[in-house]
Formats: sequence, structure tokens, C-alpha cells
Amino acid sequence: MSALEYPLLLEPLPSEDGGGFVAIVPDLPGCMSDGETPEEAIANVKDAIVVWIETAREMGRPIPGPSRHLEIA
Repeated sequence: MSALEYPLLLEPLPSEDGGGFVAIVPDLPGCMSDGETPEEAIANVKDAIVVWIETAREMGRPIPGPSRHLEIA
């Protein structure tokens, strides 16, 4: 599986939280990252997906497949 296969939710962060954007991977609980721009948040979350999957494998935990009901927003 590639990081690009997982759908993402991309949301702006409020200025009280420092602004920028957060990218969330609903299929991988707790997998998210942020960035100053949408592009940076997406690039950062791709790295987070790789680490999430590597960690799950090391721990012997199941890795959910990508769902098809969401798209990059």
C-alpha cells in the first residue's frame, strides 16, 4: 500500500492554534500532520502514513486498507 492510496481530510487550523492546515487520515487512527500550507500538510501526512504503517507492522497490529468513500478535500 502506498501513502497516496489513503484518503485525507484537510482542514484549516484556527489562528488561535497557530493557523495553517491539518491533514487527517481517517482510516489510520491517530495518523495526522500539519503544515503552513495545504501542500505542506499533505506532504507531511504522507510521511506520517509511512511511519504509522511501519509501527503497526513492528507491533504486529493489523493495517487497515484504504477506504473509498472519502477523497482529498
